[in-house]
Amino acid sequence: MNDLLNARSCGVAAAVGGQSQRRMRAWAQKYPGLYDKPEFDPALFGTLAQAAAFSGPWYDADQLTAANKTCLWAFGLDWLVDYQAQSEEEVGALLARVASVADGAEPEDELTVFLAELRDDLPPDPALREIWREELRDMLDGMALEWRWKSRGPRPSFEEYLDNADNLGFAFVFFAHWIANGASGELAEVRKASRAVQQVIRLLNDLGTYERDLQWGDLNALLLGVDRPAVERKVVELSAEAVRLLEPLPPEHGGYMRRQMEFCSGFYGVTDYWGVEF
Repeated sequence: MNDLLNARSCGVAAAVGGQSQRRMRAWAQKYPGLYDKPEFDPALFGTLAQAAAFSGPWYDADQLTAANKTCLWAFGLDWLVDYQAQSEEEVGALLARVASVADGAEPEDELTVFLAELRDDLPPDPALREIWREELRDMLDGMALEWRWKSRGPRPSFEEYLDNADNLGFAFVFFAHWIANGASGELAEVRKASRAVQQVIRLLNDLGTYERDLQWGDLNALLLGVDRPAVERKVVELSAEAVRLLEPLPPEHGGYMRRQMEFCSGFYGVTDYWGVEF
């Protein structure tokens, strides 16, 4: 779990990323109504797979399946909520269907059929399944709140926006990965650390996607009365707190989250996941 990967280790991580990308494209091909859009281009699958592979270079493609599969599903949900839904009622109905299928209902459409796959992939342990549902509900609640802010107003304060970082989905994806790979460590400590990392990634995303967010009509921290230097200072502050919270966690999980945070710092300085250029 070294901070720096030598060339051989980079080659292994790249190979795992390639294997994961092929799997991700195969999953997406099962749901063309959800993913057959230009924004879901090959680079999106590739960069999402790389994010997991380079964040956890001690994992193989099988061990990263839960993270990659859940991440792809969350991108599909995000697309439907942010760019397809036309009313708050439509958003509410969509998120209610998702929550119902997570609780065991039969799926009704491609999104929820895919979610049912994720649900059925979980281990039978009721406690772990409830953690997964709780993390999903937090993400759904965050998405609904951001949709209201964006579409109805009033806009949130910077602090309110940051407190709603669950809408990003990092914690939900991470806990799917955590459950699939041992679920070790104290749950309260892992959750607290995941939220700290999630807030850092929320702001890194906003710094890197400001132009797209303007064009697509999304909320962004830079539209909430704070300038780029202030957001950058907040990233430094939150990153230090996240590192402190990650330190006592099992190294495979704490290291994975820390590397995700650092990967995003580099990644969003250059490009974005969606298949668009600005």
